[in-house]
Order: sequence, then structure tokens, then C-alpha cells
Amino acid sequence: MKIGTDGVLLGAWASITNMVYSVLDIGTGTGVIALMIAQRSDAENIEAIELDGDAFEQSVDNFQTSPWADRLFCFHAGFDEFVDEYTEEEPEESELYDLIVSNPPFYSEEVSSGDEARDNARQNTSLPFKDLVSGVAKLLSPNGVFSTIIPFKEEVDFLKLAENSNLYPNRITRVKGNKEAETKRSLLEFSFHKKEVEINELIIETERNKYTDEYMALTKDFYLKM
Repeated sequence: MKIGTDGVLLGAWASITNMVYSVLDIGTGTGVIALMIAQRSDAENIEAIELDGDAFEQSVDNFQTSPWADRLFCFHAGFDEFVDEYTEEEPEESELYDLIVSNPPFYSEEVSSGDEARDNARQNTSLPFKDLVSGVAKLLSPNGVFSTIIPFKEEVDFLKLAENSNLYPNRITRVKGNKEAETKRSLLEFSFHKKEVEINELIIETERNKYTDEYMALTKDFYLKM
């Protein structure tokens, strides 16, 4: 699967602090978000989960040939089984993740491109938001952060799901393709701590294939040409 703008946005936007030791990327696909986190941080343990066999193999290859191979590891598993196994015995606080990121599948409507792997990667049915949020709440450390990107139209419902698991929004960035376009995506950052929510907007292009200064500032370290 090709690298999409959503993954690049999340990998560049997710908060990194000096306290981040362990990271989990849920549904890593080609591994791009985990790789971006490795490039941006000194996190010593960056783990990823991927259910699709071909994508899993590609992410493993990408991890092994990267400069951060010693810090990256991918599990071939579904998120539900990963959560069940990880929490079978209550994990110590030190075993929980400081940062969890996910660019989840999000087409709740039935869609078909004729490519089963691509459809599964994009359809909500392969990882319902409810299961994503409840699983994250079990794996995130008390002072950890969860960052994700979803369709803007799903934002209100997603925030409610998160609150049901005691996860509260700390940052929200709403993304538009251009100034005149409708808001398309919401970048959301959660923690277990209620804070004043920092809300802003990001516009990607001024015109076709011409990026805004804000988008370039956020992502320039990850493009060969910009």
C-alpha cells in the first residue's frame, strides 16, 4: 500500500517528549508512522501491530533496512488478540506505552475497490473505533498520550467513545485540503488528564501541488523533495 497523507500527518504531528520510552503503532501498514517516530525521538522501544500478512512483511523489511532497526519491532496480530494477550496478567505500569499512535481504518460504509487487502485496511469493520479506544485505554501508561487521525465527521462520536474510557482530548487539529475545501480530517491527541484543549486548523495546499508553509514546516523532514 502506498504512503498516504494521513499517515505522514500523524507521524509528524504526534507529540514527542523526552519521557517517551515505549511506543505502539496500531495498524502500522508499511510502518511509516513507526519509522517517523523513530526518526523524531530517542524512544528505545517502538512496537507495531499489523494484521495483513503482506503489509506485515513489508513493514518488517522497512524496519530492518532503516537506521533504527534495533528499536523497531512488528507483531503479526490483530489488535484485539494483542490486547487480550498483553493484559492477560495485569501489566506493570512500566510495561505500558508512553505513546500510542494509530491511523485506523475508517470507512464505516461498505465500500469496495476490488482489492480486498486495501478495503480491509480502510473499512471501519476491521477495527471498530470502540475496540480501538477501549484497547488503548488498557495499554496506555497513566501519563501517556494517544494520537490518531480520523474523518472530521466522526470527531464528535469519537470524543464520546474516548471519554467513556477516561481518555480526554488535549489537542485537536482539523485538516483541510485547501482554504476553500471542507474540513476533511481531525488529528486528535488524548490522555487520562483533563486539560484545556488546544484547537487549531491545518491547510495542506494553497493550490494543487503547492503546499502551505504550515504543512511544509510540519512534514519537511520526511520528504526527499519539498
